[in-house]
Amino acid sequence: MGIYAVKTTASQERTVADMIINREEPEIHAALAPDSLTSYVMVEADDDAVITRVLEDIPHARSMVPGRSDISEVEHFLSPKPDVEGIAEGDIVELIAGPFKGEKAQVQRIDEGKDQVTVELYEATVPIPVTVRGDQIRVLDSDER
Repeated sequence: MGIYAVKTTASQERTVADMIINREEPEIHAALAPDSLTSYVMVEADDDAVITRVLEDIPHARSMVPGRSDISEVEHFLSPKPDVEGIAEGDIVELIAGPFKGEKAQVQRIDEGKDQVTVELYEATVPIPVTVRGDQIRVLDSDER
């Protein structure tokens, strides 16, 4: 059993992964289409023969990359990256969702466990700390810091 890479048409990775899993082949255990991996799908299967057979009927599946990988080579795709990664206290951010959408703020505190950031709005008359999810903010370019 191993992990095999399948080359796909660009932007069709999730479709190909879904079609492979929907075939319900007992020798195929999982299919993964990570966002950070363009034009490839990772498939866990008993051997490459079953994947070659299945790919003949799947549109947008181009070919199988020769060789197999170990789970250790793909496990970094399996754990999600926290949204607050790359954000530091004191950063100037823009809120991109929620009631303060479009407002600029300064990061006061980061809670990586909850994936939340506490910011202080710039244009507020009275400084009010607001806690938002990490995916609701965007760090502004370094020239705006």
